[in-house]
Amino acid sequence: MRILFIGTGEIGLPTLRMLHEWRDHELVSVITQPDKPAGRNQKLTPSPIKKASQHFNVAGATAECKLELPLLQPARIKSRESVDAIRTLKPDVIVVMAYGQILSREVLEIPMIACLNLHASLLPRWRGAAPIQAAIGAGDRETGITVMCMDEGLDTGDILLQRKIEIAPDETGASLHDKLAQIAPEALAEAILLLQKGKATRVPQEDDLAIYAPKLEREHGRIDWTESAAVIERKIRAFDPWPGTFMAIDHRNLKIFAATIVDRSGKPGQISRNENELIVAAGEGALSLGEVQLEGKRRMSAAEFLRGHSWIAQL
Repeated sequence: MRILFIGTGEIGLPTLRMLHEWRDHELVSVITQPDKPAGRNQKLTPSPIKKASQHFNVAGATAECKLELPLLQPARIKSRESVDAIRTLKPDVIVVMAYGQILSREVLEIPMIACLNLHASLLPRWRGAAPIQAAIGAGDRETGITVMCMDEGLDTGDILLQRKIEIAPDETGASLHDKLAQIAPEALAEAILLLQKGKATRVPQEDDLAIYAPKLEREHGRIDWTESAAVIERKIRAFDPWPGTFMAIDHRNLKIFAATIVDRSGKPGQISRNENELIVAAGEGALSLGEVQLEGKRRMSAAEFLRGHSWIAQL
């Protein structure tokens, strides 16, 4: 099969590598988002997918990989120029993972066999842009990768197969991201083999069970201390590393990297210390904060933070 890969985020890297090394099929091209400003200097930075594609071309013969893998970075994949370029590639299958743009009907109809999306949840639960964070934040016990046939809706296409994994009690957004990235290639490989053999079964999603996980912005990380300690603790793990969680303290934002539920009580948001513990009361229960970072300062332990903030009262 001739396969076109479309993706941007780091979660798609293991899948891209698998496709590049899969000798039974031909990876004809890669499409990713244009370079974007990043960092303090707002330097134009390529996506992880572009970096990997460039490495394939440089490694070339020494890695016994395919040479000169074409790379496209359209500003709008719906544009006439982009659609024509994709059509010229004559893909049998288009594979999409964490791309960041909506594909038009014209693009979806180009591949001879299917346009597949790898989504980081067990659809129809957690459709949308932030399924990993949503699953942890909701306290789900499992999640996985769904391989679906794309349509014009938001993650609404028929399901080909799913691969499940458990969510660990201490799972973070980062750790779950990496686990899902690793199981995605095997799921895709099985789906493509089923398509090749004509044995793929398309199962329509139950729309009544759909839940959405919208795109996250930095402000979503602001902690609401009227929520229970259990909900807040899950949110801290889910939003690590993005968008991160924070609270206001000493007229500045304090970023929180980890926290433990403790048997304390108090007015929601009330800050206190218990020897070297930094305690914040929630709507139900309280949290002992782990590593923190005050705006403009370095990351440090709660004990270090307390040494510089003697005004915080002892319990």
